[in-house]
Amino acid sequence: MLVVDDEQPLRQSIARILTSRGCEVTLAEDGLAALEALEVSQPDVVLTDLLMPRMTGLELLAQAKQRWPDLEVVLMTAYADVDTAVAAVKGGAYDFLTKPFPSNDAVALTVAKAAEHHRLLERAQKLEERLLSRERFGELLGTSAKMQDVYRRIEGVSSATSTVLILGESGTGKELVARAIHRHSARATKPFVAVNCAAIPKDLVESELFGHVRGAFTGAQAPRAGLFETANGGTLFLDEVGDLPVAAQVKLLRTLQEGEVKRVGADETKSVDVRVLAATNVDLKSKIESGAFRRDLFYRLNVIAINLPPLREREDDVALLASHVMRKLAVRMDRAPKRLDDSAMRALRAYAWPGNVRELEHAIEHALVLSQGEVIGAADLPIQSGEDETFDAIEPPTAILSMAPASRETYALPYAEAKKRILADFDLAYVREQLRRTSGNVSDAARRSGLDRSNFRRVMRRLRDEE
Repeated sequence: MLVVDDEQPLRQSIARILTSRGCEVTLAEDGLAALEALEVSQPDVVLTDLLMPRMTGLELLAQAKQRWPDLEVVLMTAYADVDTAVAAVKGGAYDFLTKPFPSNDAVALTVAKAAEHHRLLERAQKLEERLLSRERFGELLGTSAKMQDVYRRIEGVSSATSTVLILGESGTGKELVARAIHRHSARATKPFVAVNCAAIPKDLVESELFGHVRGAFTGAQAPRAGLFETANGGTLFLDEVGDLPVAAQVKLLRTLQEGEVKRVGADETKSVDVRVLAATNVDLKSKIESGAFRRDLFYRLNVIAINLPPLREREDDVALLASHVMRKLAVRMDRAPKRLDDSAMRALRAYAWPGNVRELEHAIEHALVLSQGEVIGAADLPIQSGEDETFDAIEPPTAILSMAPASRETYALPYAEAKKRILADFDLAYVREQLRRTSGNVSDAARRSGLDRSNFRRVMRRLRDEE
């Protein structure tokens, strides 16, 4: 820890507090001396006064974060004004302490939390760098046990020529798995061709996959090679293979069995050497039972299966993925990455992620673009935070949505009582509409209404109690 304050007695007092709890403490009398100390050794946390001669705490914060972005800074001041606190947080401060301190334990706890956050970020960064440096699986990241099993399967099937069926919910990274298999195979220098079967118009699927000759159908003014020919020698990835029309399934099965394709309208066939990887997010066995998918094609595709776990089953990977996505987006958008504070990390880990990794990427991009300042909190994320879910478990928005407003009989009541009921009806109708517009997200509803979250919750609680 580096403690920075122009008052020597206070510096010494804080040093004793932290040293007694096992911290290694360095002291500096002002911001300039602190920068010199940081050049020599980088602590986990800087605890600095706000008002000091030569350089203020905010100026020290700005320079330190610019040169050492992962450094955690806690500001302390006797002038506890909200604007200064907001400026400090926007500037990247981890927390804000007011003097006199509530207790020695309060100081130690704040610094300990900042140090723990620093260590978690450092560990996530090292894990990410190690994974990226090896470039084993490209953008496919994760250290959880379920992802380790996926990596083992990728390595196992890469050297084979068998077809592989990749199963998983939308957004779990099925194409990333296919690309990793291709990258580690003997076909790595040959083409990798990916196609979303669900995105091709049904009457053009066969032409897209197998090609066509001139005049094969209206608009076929020139011969065209299909994706199998384009991928010859390499890998063809058929995403959402369950959406292929049955007629195209028949031709696909023949191609897999015979290793040859026939263009639409052609008489002759052409030999192709293509490894097929397929993926789906639907239950193909159910489609087989309904007649929408051929059983023989299923067995031909399902020689080896890789099941991708949804993100809700990879809670330990969320911090790593969020950190990676933040850096990737910052580079792409040519802006500095922002720091996710503890509330944001809690919200990310608590959220169920129905859209999986793709939804996580969108959430981080939303926060990076729209959040104010350099720190992202839970309220900046376009998701239902863990805090809201806890609150909703006690006072579910669905309960508010199901409450009925008073009937016209209200107007038969005495004036004062009728007015009270009508005002309550307005509150109910207004809160209900905000919750409907935000799909029950209390934080978003509060922001839309112009109320802070605690006041919005108070209105919800009162409506529930009155009911």
